[in-house]
Formats: sequence, structure tokens, C-alpha cells
Amino acid sequence: MLKKRLIGVVTVKDGWAVQSFGYNRYLPLGNPECLIKNLDRWGADEILIQVIDQSRRKFEPDFRLLESIGKLGLSTPLIYGGGIRNVADAVKVIHYGADRLVVDALLHDDLQKVHHLSERLGAQAVIASLPLSWQDGKLAWFDYRTQTKMTITTQLLETIQSGIISEILISDWLHEGQANGFEPNLVEKFPLQNIPIIAFGGVSEPVQMAELLLQSNIVAIAVGNFLNYQEQAIQKYKQAIASEQIRNPIYAAKYSLLTNV
Repeated sequence: MLKKRLIGVVTVKDGWAVQSFGYNRYLPLGNPECLIKNLDRWGADEILIQVIDQSRRKFEPDFRLLESIGKLGLSTPLIYGGGIRNVADAVKVIHYGADRLVVDALLHDDLQKVHHLSERLGAQAVIASLPLSWQDGKLAWFDYRTQTKMTITTQLLETIQSGIISEILISDWLHEGQANGFEPNLVEKFPLQNIPIIAFGGVSEPVQMAELLLQSNIVAIAVGNFLNYQEQAIQKYKQAIASEQIRNPIYAAKYSLLTNV
């Protein structure tokens, strides 16, 4: 059985790491490089950097941040999302050290460009980000740039089903930052049950994580806000879940002297 993953998420806005609540309220945390380095030494299986204001401002990816992260000497695979507009941006993001990338705005704006960057980088390098909500018995797809909701389009589903992306990051934007808030219907009622899913948003409790990981189409849990409340949070979550499905806790040897700092 393939082990499932626990992904640490760092949300960046205006150059600073922030706690995000429902995609509309933010609390500053400080230097994103510090949080990223902590997730690396705590043993996250992957680190997702989501720079949430690049696409809204029609900016390119934050290459300054990626360059700074590249100097940290991370041993953890890095996922980047934010401002990816075309194949050139995607290639440059990988060149700056990201192992994979997340596309969100492009799914609304130009699915053909998603095809092109997948052809260039390979489907394994591409993750589709879908902020969803479950209201009135229906799934709604959220565009964070315009703060509007819409029905998931047939064209989008056909694009995902075509195999040009490796995984879907399903974010419960409505309950983001709310303890134990992730809505299971976002996964259970998603039209494509054969596509690997990363669950994110309001995921905070080990019991909740363990239940989500039992679903065959969930391959990873992503946690953001709740990793900031205690030291070694990744390790403590993994120990509490104690499941054969999730990768074992791994302490980075190069940081072993800092474990109790």
C-alpha cells in the first residue's frame, strides 16, 4: 500500500506568511522562510507555498521568494502556487526549485494553457486547486479573485479527467481556519472519484484526519493554520494518527539539535 502524505501549507500575502480564514481575513505570522524551514525540519512530506495575491494582482509568480527558499537547503519536496499564467511561468517556477506546481486562476481563465504546461512538464508536476463549498446540497466552485461562486463546469471536469493533472487540491474555503471544519461532502460528492485528492481547509484534528485518510481517493491531507500553534506539530499529528496509511514521522537529522528549541 502506498503511504499517504501530510503536507504543510504556508500562505503568503504581501510578502508575509499569514493565517487565512475563509479567504477574506488574514493574520500576520512573519517571515515565510522561517515557517518553511520549520516544516522541513519537522518532517512534512511536502511543503505547499501558496502566494494568494499574485493572480489577483495579475503578477507573475513570486520568484524572489522562490530564490530565497532555494537558499535554505530544504530536503522536503516543494509545491508552489500563485501567479502562474503560462508555460514560461511554470517552467521558471520549476527552474527556481519547486518540484510541483498548483494552478488555480488558469482553471477559470484558460484550460488550454493548463494542457500546454502539462505537456511541457508532465502531469505529475501539475496539481489543480479547487476551492469548493457545499451549500444547499450542491458543490460550488469559488473564484477567490472575484469572491464569486459558480457551478463546476463540464469542460473543467473533462480536462481533469483527461489526465493532464496528477492530483486535485480540494480546499474547503468556507471553513478555512475553523477547527475540525472540513466538509466531507466536498470529497464524497465530487463528480470524479478516480482522481487523487488532497484535502485542505479546516483540517485540524487527528481523528478527523484519520477518517479522511480512510477514503481511497484521498492521497494527502494539507494543513496550514493549525501547524502554527505548537512546535513539532507535523510529528505530533503523525504520531496521533498512528495509521499504517500515513508516512512515518521523520526527524531531520541536520536539525536534531534544534528539536527542543
